[in-house]
Amino acid sequence: MGINDDSNIEASLQIGPTDLGQVRLFVDAGQFEVPMDFTPEEAEEIAEDILAAAKAARAVQG
Repeated sequence: MGINDDSNIEASLQIGPTDLGQVRLFVDAGQFEVPMDFTPEEAEEIAEDILAAAKAARAVQG
């Protein structure tokens, strides 16, 4: 599965700090739970990537 492939999988996303000073992205897709921990610096890079993708998506919408 890639970025442009349609999917009917439902999942929830939680984002927050851990007690170890990491930023956790937690994906819950029913049977699967995926915790992903990042340093604050990595999380800021991810946030920049998300903002850039949102800007690019707006451009596609016209």
